[in-house]
Amino acid sequence: MLFIKYGFYMLEIKISSWQYDAMCRQHSSNLFFPPATFEKKEEREKREAKAKAVCSSCPVKLECLEEAKEIAEPFGIWGGLNEVERKRDLVFSE
Repeated sequence: MLFIKYGFYMLEIKISSWQYDAMCRQHSSNLFFPPATFEKKEEREKREAKAKAVCSSCPVKLECLEEAKEIAEPFGIWGGLNEVERKRDLVFSE
């Protein structure tokens, strides 16, 4: 953890070194996150399948997924799972 004093407040910033080794760094974030506009179901499924293929060979896939669960990341593909799959994983693991 890194703590930075900002005026009267202390900000806590988590720096995750695993991100430097992530395979997604070699791809556009558009592959892992939905567009700001409407996305058809078929387009979403196609995009997510490509993103999950990148994740499948990532050396830090587990660290990525753990962080997404820890911070309750509401969007995107993290550690090979989309937001619905991560929520389902949390429910069934408790």
